[in-house]
Amino acid sequence: MAVVSGLDGVGAPVEGRRPSTLRGKHVARVRRPHVLRPLEEAPHGAGRRVGGGDTVSFRPDPRLFPFGSRWLDSSVGRVHYIDEGQGRPILMLHGNPTWSFLYRGIVVRLRDRFRCIAVDYPGFGLSDHPDNYAYTPGEHAGVVGELVAHLGLNDLTLMGQDWGGPIAMRTAIDNVTRLRALVMGNTWYWPLDAWHMKAFSAGMSSGFMQRQILQKNLFVNRIMPMAVKHRLQAEVLDHYRGVLPTPLSRVGVAEFPRQLTRAGDWLADVAHGVKTTLSNVPLQLVWGIHDMAFTPAFMDRFRADFSQVRVTRLDAKHYIQEDSPAEISDAIATFLT
Repeated sequence: MAVVSGLDGVGAPVEGRRPSTLRGKHVARVRRPHVLRPLEEAPHGAGRRVGGGDTVSFRPDPRLFPFGSRWLDSSVGRVHYIDEGQGRPILMLHGNPTWSFLYRGIVVRLRDRFRCIAVDYPGFGLSDHPDNYAYTPGEHAGVVGELVAHLGLNDLTLMGQDWGGPIAMRTAIDNVTRLRALVMGNTWYWPLDAWHMKAFSAGMSSGFMQRQILQKNLFVNRIMPMAVKHRLQAEVLDHYRGVLPTPLSRVGVAEFPRQLTRAGDWLADVAHGVKTTLSNVPLQLVWGIHDMAFTPAFMDRFRADFSQVRVTRLDAKHYIQEDSPAEISDAIATFLT
């Protein structure tokens, strides 16, 4: 499957608690970053402090990420997002270990009809890695809520994939009067009871696997290439590596698999809110049918809890935005119009 790098395809196929050990030592809290340079000097990314005196600076290639960077001075640190196009807003939320770059192929296809916003959680992408922050989904949802309020978003569609699903659902519950619709793909929002997901969380929470994530960037180097149907080009993988260059910069990535089971109470509260608050909200499912983690069977819970559900099945694995951006964009455009 060919991959293009220009503006048309933008690198897409054409069709809790923190980890406790790092090389045997306790991982210190990541220090609050400082703004290293003003936005006007860095429209496509800026340096940020990630702890231990380590400064990270990554600038996306404008051929792959042709968007202007914007920043929210949130309650926990500076948060990066993109805001492209005009019309009814769609806020796109990523999972692990990705960032707003994941949505590039969808944004370029929809920004002529919709206002497309994609955000990086603290500790991900171009956002700061703040101090006194545990990288839990509840904290991320709080930051996303700040962005919704800051931008004054109404008639809003929320899209989530992977951890972006429950974070989007929490945001929707807290902002139901602003909400128009939901788009969900290969995700969930309830306490996980699937044995393979519990086993994955337990394995990734072990000391050995936490060190693999922190020291060897396991999620980007091993898991992502296995979780797409169409091979990722080296320059695309470099954009996922580039924002996670050091062990300290990967603390948020390491925490997400632990939260699959540790966030059970939070997920139970989200699931309750979905049933009581969101059940009549129109929902579009875009689902990669070859995903070994969030299999098509996960869609049954969505169908049970929502009264208006539209399903689009994708010839894709877990990272559907990399495998099927055109199909997802078409499904969203049809659903919302």
